Amino acid sequence: MTKIIALTNQKGGVGKTTTAVNLAASLAALDRRVLLIDLDPQGHATMGSGIDKHELDGSALDVLMGDKRAAEVILDCPDAGYALLPGNGDLTAAEVDLLDRDEGRERCLGNAIEAVAGEYDVVLIDCPPSLNMLTVNALTAANGVLIPLQCEFYALEGLSALLDTVDQIKDRVNPKLAIFGIVRTMFDSRNSLTRDVSKQLRDYFGDTLLKTTVPRNVRVAEAPSHGLPVTKYARFSRGSQAHRVLAKELIRRLSL
Repeated sequence: MTKIIALTNQKGGVGKTTTAVNLAASLAALDRRVLLIDLDPQGHATMGSGIDKHELDGSALDVLMGDKRAAEVILDCPDAGYALLPGNGDLTAAEVDLLDRDEGRERCLGNAIEAVAGEYDVVLIDCPPSLNMLTVNALTAANGVLIPLQCEFYALEGLSALLDTVDQIKDRVNPKLAIFGIVRTMFDSRNSLTRDVSKQLRDYFGDTLLKTTVPRNVRVAEAPSHGLPVTKYARFSRGSQAHRVLAKELIRRLSL
């Protein structure tokens, strides 16, 4: 059965898109059929997949608005190994339009991808770094949430607001929504704050905190400029290996 996973954190700069792109590539390398949906108006997941966000014939906006079917817009990314529903700055218009709708505005994404989701083992949704209607659509469409988190004080503060939002979505529109895991990104075990925050997360969230940590790694930062996941750009780097381990942990945890 297809697992639809929303990667979200309203705090920017925590490695959300990096995790989405490299997790998609790692799962694909492990023989899973993967669709990555770029629901962030910044379009970074699209660019990181080797697709020019400025040269799209169709985007996630067209799918959300019902102007095109998802199958018409999804692109194959052979270098990355997965399929992509691309996004770009046009998605800012989607948020305004969704707010103007009286009914069903939180279900537009779920309805739009329903026809194609079954073709994949995993659908990953890269959400915007904010709790807006695009994120609400992702959470309504998803089976669960994966939260990339940097081990610092402000990240913990934002996590509380995100968990409240997940609970609200679960109560109102998506009772099956679950927290699939919290993944620590840009992890530096030499940093005392990182260790302290990591301990707090482990004490409070228990098994919800994934064992895998993704380290700071220059190859991970370089990869998007080449339009490749780090797993393709620098296969044997620490960052690439960490994302492969993360993919394996999720496969075991979610029976993917």
